Amino acid sequence: MRSAPPATTIRTEVTVPLRFPDGYTTTARVFSFEGLADGREHLAFGLGDRARPLDPAGTRRPVPLVRPHSECLTGDVFGSQRCDCGPQLREAVERIADTGGYLLYLRQEGRGIGLYAKLEAYALQDAGLDTYEANLALGHREDERDYTVAAQMLAALGVDQVALLSNNPDKASQLRALGVTVTERVPTGVFVSPANAGYLAAKVTRGDHALDLPFVP
Repeated sequence: MRSAPPATTIRTEVTVPLRFPDGYTTTARVFSFEGLADGREHLAFGLGDRARPLDPAGTRRPVPLVRPHSECLTGDVFGSQRCDCGPQLREAVERIADTGGYLLYLRQEGRGIGLYAKLEAYALQDAGLDTYEANLALGHREDERDYTVAAQMLAALGVDQVALLSNNPDKASQLRALGVTVTERVPTGVFVSPANAGYLAAKVTRGDHALDLPFVP
């Protein structure tokens, strides 16, 4: 097991109404943090029964449904169909609001390589590389994400067990190594389109993501 990450505290918590382009609305309790390992401004969105202020008495509640969601400006904000990030974010908010839990919005654009490098990777993909090959061609690892901050955020929220909403086995293995008990891994939906079919296929064949794609053997 990795060494325990530094102590993290909640900086601010505030209630924020959410509205998505398709009309879906809900309310979130948004948390910011002090002491995160990478110094970035990651956020936790408490949804469903976790949309209320934290209980200082630490009352035990059901294991929360948790999705660590990596920021994707092109997909989350502008609706890019080169990936499935926007639909996954939309789905996650509703499912977590129905069940109760947290969406951890992590500033890890482009699987951790940053926005500009992600756009450079797009150009290489247009030339024939897949999303993982493009990262390697730019001198990066296939996936540079580190979920230490996710474990820190959960600890600050008083969460040591999660039902993990993800198709990515690396998220589960990293969280377990950081001391978080993953009681189950809950698959997300499959959001395939002509524009992202190759991207999703690479996630299955190169990233071992649990996606049921009819065109991948």
